[in-house]
Amino acid sequence: MPNYSRLMVSIQSPVTRVILANPPVNIIDLAMMDELVMVLAEVEQRPDIVGLVFAGSDRAFSAGVDIGIHTPDQARGMLEKFHSVIKAVVASRKVTVAAVRGTCLGGGAELAAVCDMVFTADSANWGFPEISLGHFPPVACAMLSALIGQKHAAELILTGRQISGEDAMRIGLANEALPEDELAEIVDDTCDRLSQLSPATLRIAKKALYAWDAMHFDKGLAKAEQIYFDELIKTEDAAEGVQAFLEKRTPKWKGK
Repeated sequence: MPNYSRLMVSIQSPVTRVILANPPVNIIDLAMMDELVMVLAEVEQRPDIVGLVFAGSDRAFSAGVDIGIHTPDQARGMLEKFHSVIKAVVASRKVTVAAVRGTCLGGGAELAAVCDMVFTADSANWGFPEISLGHFPPVACAMLSALIGQKHAAELILTGRQISGEDAMRIGLANEALPEDELAEIVDDTCDRLSQLSPATLRIAKKALYAWDAMHFDKGLAKAEQIYFDELIKTEDAAEGVQAFLEKRTPKWKGK
């Protein structure tokens, strides 16, 4: 087993659990991205594993991708590496489940949202706040409208408004929203159900389930990446938003 520094991993049959462990709020940095790719590759080689559960801490599933690596000189490498994680989750032949407590923002919310099933604490805090930093979330732009509808997606992405776990369930970001002390039970019950089913059939059924969506997601994400690299990252406002965040001040937008 690799020596993970950003994850707590229990690779076992029939369900593997991956806990994001980069306190205090499980920021997804480059090291965590590398480790997520590694564990996903390992799990894919195990035909006896049917499910993969992602979780965080009581305080945070994840507050998102490290803002410090959104700078123009690092953005392309960061985004390509993070999207390799997202693509691996989307392409996984295992049934993926996100168990969300506390903060679930930006890239953390994208990671949870691309899982097959999502169970959230009703008090969790969901959102895509990138717009407040002069950026946009490419994964959310590519898939959120199909998941929760264009109007809800536009509101979350274009305003950066944050919502509760209860509202996340209401608009379709989550299957269930429950009190925190009931979350583990429903995740365990789902894992028990999966463990009683044929790994081969689950794998094939999942392939059929996403046959149409997969084509659109790949094209949509590629287009969102192109816009991010060719247009957004070249603006003065994108650089200003990140710099203002790092300096803990209000950004001064120039509109260019």
